[in-house]
Amino acid sequence: MALLDAYTQPLTAAQVAHLIRRTTFGPTPEQIKTNTGKTASQLLPALLADQPTPPPPLDAVTATTFHDQPFDMTNAGKRTGYVKSWWANLMLGQPLSLLEKMTLFWSNHFVTNTATVDDYRYSYRYNTLLRQHALGNFKAFAIAITQDPAMLRFLNGNQNVVGKANENYARELQELFTIGRNGGYTEDDVRAAAKVLTGWVDTGYRDATNATFSSTFQPNRHDTTAKSFSTTYRNTVIKGRSGANAGLDELNDLLDMILLNAETPRYICRRLYRWFVNSDITPTIETNVIQPLGDLFRKNNFEIKPVLRTLFQSQHFFDESIRGAIIKSPTDLVVGTLRFWGVPVPDPKQAITTFYQVGNYAYARLKEQQQDLLDPPNVFGWTAYYQTGYYQQWINSTTLGLRGSFSDTLTTGNLKLAGKPVIDVLAYAKSLSDPTIAGKLVDDMTTHLLAVSLSQAQKDFLTDTVLLSSIPRYEWTGEWNDYVRNPNDTAKKQAVQLKLTNLLQYIFRMAEYQIA
Repeated sequence: MALLDAYTQPLTAAQVAHLIRRTTFGPTPEQIKTNTGKTASQLLPALLADQPTPPPPLDAVTATTFHDQPFDMTNAGKRTGYVKSWWANLMLGQPLSLLEKMTLFWSNHFVTNTATVDDYRYSYRYNTLLRQHALGNFKAFAIAITQDPAMLRFLNGNQNVVGKANENYARELQELFTIGRNGGYTEDDVRAAAKVLTGWVDTGYRDATNATFSSTFQPNRHDTTAKSFSTTYRNTVIKGRSGANAGLDELNDLLDMILLNAETPRYICRRLYRWFVNSDITPTIETNVIQPLGDLFRKNNFEIKPVLRTLFQSQHFFDESIRGAIIKSPTDLVVGTLRFWGVPVPDPKQAITTFYQVGNYAYARLKEQQQDLLDPPNVFGWTAYYQTGYYQQWINSTTLGLRGSFSDTLTTGNLKLAGKPVIDVLAYAKSLSDPTIAGKLVDDMTTHLLAVSLSQAQKDFLTDTVLLSSIPRYEWTGEWNDYVRNPNDTAKKQAVQLKLTNLLQYIFRMAEYQIA
């Protein structure tokens, strides 16, 4: 059996949850229910479908757009925050689609940050560019990101001029964005690429008078000499050009040259694999997953969808060992939890204050757990995707407590988002197959909430010790039935609610809830 052969069996509820958990920021109970029994090939068209461009963020005070207005120094910090909370809400309200998770993936790949860019309009346009190309053609994406105003600011492309070539973007284009550290490029290749990239500038930066901003190529700032590259790039010489089209023509040649190297598609596929599947790329995975995906990527002219389609319907992806192999990122944990419990995203045109209450809450939890949207810590991205230990980087002495505090807050009922408590544990219990039976209730809850199956000993502990505090199981049946018959009886309601809340709090703090 080849690892990338299609998995054609109807998916169980656990497999559906696995697919949606990895490709989005988490399933809702309804998504699990309605898609159980379908095959991966039946689910992937929806996951890979193009999505409409979302409406832009609005100012919380004026309820008007600001990305298309002159730069407002007084409200710059607030508007950067609006962009981040707006994106958190897009994650929370996402349909069954890969788009939001791929947008986050690319923000960790083609990195910029708001502190360096320092123009909220640039940051919004950058996010829009990421989602526009997230599931498209990689070469077109790389060309567009090279000219993006935020990227020109972040990696000093706007300072790259003939005679004083700035090498920052040329280096990261190769080291981090395309061929990778082990691709064999040389320092001379960096210098030659920097010359190719001379002449691009952003316009309208922090302009308080005019709303228009963009990027442009200035021929008089461009190095028109021939650029020679190493044997890594087959001793390619990119012809020096002059005139208005010189920058784009040479950029096209540069990307064609880089993409011709066999290591480039493999490097991108490794990044995708680590983001969606597993950080551990063994020799077997390299040979039987990465290399074939790289070949497929090249064969399909660097279109991204065929790679993802093959990966997400593969035998390897549905192998039991893959489930639970990832420690949830803050976005997976926070957004996934809020999505599961049905937190709504209000229409900003109808309820702007509530819209930002929800978005601000989600974004604040991501930031404190060290995944600040639009602000990876450095050009390498978040450490969990490149440092030794990989996903374990999400768990430390600070974030572990914050993860627990986040879930505890949801179960108390004190937090209200969009006007209601996040979790109604009684309503949830009623939706399960048979809440009168304590063991069945625990089995259903852990199946819904956890990526991996628990042992019978673990389930018995959750049932007898956590839920029931060592009372006989039959007493739970009586308590639950008493509550159902008398839902307005405060004592009977509290008797079951307290037990369910304790159980849910315990599950949220289990190691098994921290993995996907």
